[in-house]
Amino acid sequence: MEIKNIQKLVHNWIMNHGVRYFDVLTNTILLSEEVGEVSRIIARHYGEQSNKKNCQKNEDLGEELSDVLFVLVCLANQNGINLEKSFHKKLKKKQIRDHMRHHENEKLK
Repeated sequence: MEIKNIQKLVHNWIMNHGVRYFDVLTNTILLSEEVGEVSRIIARHYGEQSNKKNCQKNEDLGEELSDVLFVLVCLANQNGINLEKSFHKKLKKKQIRDHMRHHENEKLK
């Protein structure tokens, strides 16, 4: 699915179910909260931290990453940002800037 279609899906969901977008400040805080939930799952699954006794063992990393994507798309929509265009622009910049840097990084060999 193209990013522009994801942006349209999120916008339609907001208009039909969410009434309106939360303000940018609220969405920024929600984005931080969702990234924290992703971090918690990764820290317990891949890192050294163990689950708390009352912690759900069925936490779904994919679902939490989708929450991050949803709020991120909301912020882009609210600010009139075409994420697909912005992403391709950023990828091109990274290809030029980082290509040799990563090939020359001894840590990656």
